[in-house]
Amino acid sequence: MPSSALTPAIADEIARLGSADIMVGIPSFRNAATIGHVVRAAQAGLVQYFPDLRPVLVNADAGSPDGTQRIVVETEPPGYVEQILLVRPTNRLQRVSLTYPEVDGVGGKGAALRTLFEMAAALQVEALVVVDSDLRSIVPEWIELLAGPILKGGYDYVAPLYSRHKYDGTITNTVTYPVTRALYGHRIRQPIGGDFGVSGDLIRHYLDQDTWTTDVSRFGIDIWMTTTALTGGFAVCQTRLGAKIHDPKDPGSDLGPMFREVVGTLLTMARDNADRWLSITGSHEVPAYGFERFAEPAPLEVNTLRLLSQFHTGSLTLSDTWQKMLLPDNYECVMELARDAGRMAEDAANKLGIDAESGQGSAGHGGLPSTDDLSDAVADFHFPDDLWARVFYDLMVTASFGELPMERLVAAFVPIYFGRVGRLVVEDRRLSSEQAEDRVDRQAREFELLKPYLVEHWQAAARVAGGVGAAK
Repeated sequence: MPSSALTPAIADEIARLGSADIMVGIPSFRNAATIGHVVRAAQAGLVQYFPDLRPVLVNADAGSPDGTQRIVVETEPPGYVEQILLVRPTNRLQRVSLTYPEVDGVGGKGAALRTLFEMAAALQVEALVVVDSDLRSIVPEWIELLAGPILKGGYDYVAPLYSRHKYDGTITNTVTYPVTRALYGHRIRQPIGGDFGVSGDLIRHYLDQDTWTTDVSRFGIDIWMTTTALTGGFAVCQTRLGAKIHDPKDPGSDLGPMFREVVGTLLTMARDNADRWLSITGSHEVPAYGFERFAEPAPLEVNTLRLLSQFHTGSLTLSDTWQKMLLPDNYECVMELARDAGRMAEDAANKLGIDAESGQGSAGHGGLPSTDDLSDAVADFHFPDDLWARVFYDLMVTASFGELPMERLVAAFVPIYFGRVGRLVVEDRRLSSEQAEDRVDRQAREFELLKPYLVEHWQAAARVAGGVGAAK
């Protein structure tokens, strides 16, 4: 268990606040452009939907130099919210903005949440709602949708259900959703959503864990929370939030570090909880709270050629690691796909007059063609669902029982992930959002169908290593 995040300054704030029934937490770093809207929506939600509870709003910031914390403090006061909502709450809304400390020398989203968890536990809140600081689509109702299942329905963990663009959430769509579903048997569609609700009981359970790693202190925190709730037997549900409009990221240029932290944590949790998931077969739906929402998410452009080029480059520089990571047949298939990806990306870049990696024109200027145009140029590239499931399961086994460090294996796997995402973008280019969602579900079913493949190889590796999961 890491050392407490309650610095003397934070302890003084807790003493000033005394106690609370409900808390909204907002982790942040350099979010001056968006956090004011998030704070206003959160304040309004607390006043409108929970007027009889003792509320507190806490911003845990990483020391933003752009005035993020100042905006939190100066955003319209609660009294203004009460006037526009015509609601007079029983208790005054308290607001705090603080700079969170690192956890064992590591900062990041997980360290911010650690501070929020410790404050919520110290204040003895019944429900903690956490929302991202870059949200543009949050409305006051989100607070009720995330806290209501806890306060009214007895749930402990409330995961979000978003209407996302078909190119958004690639780590969720390709890894965390299908793997969580196959391993633990729960169809939690957004197991690494940034907006969630947690009960006081689950917060205390989180703080009792001794599995806080450097990845968990960063972006690994979300999958850690979901997995810990599932393996701890807590009541889990989902809530329909509608479209999530935030600062989207191109998977080929922005998501490498996040992938390493999320997947590293997922693999560690799978290794440590093998006795809980090895015997699980199939999956079941998770209850969903709130009305269905029909909203078109914001568009997102993806450089498909960059994804395929990085997949091919990985095959040239990481083939030795891939060979140790994957079973022979899977290794040969991946290497062949990487060669195809490199050839197609190069041909397409030449045809379109651009550089595949940078997206610039051949003369060093000019814009990038649309996602559809890029995807049309490599429409013949394939990366089958069953192969993707097998290579990820190979990674899981090797990371737990192989000789190479897990960090090195996950880093080497990133280009393969780029190749898989490139294929999905190509496949989805002509699909509606509903059709693309059906394809995500198809892939998740493939992970379930191939779970015996994982169990067989896991148990064989465990027998050799004498570890958990060896066949009796």
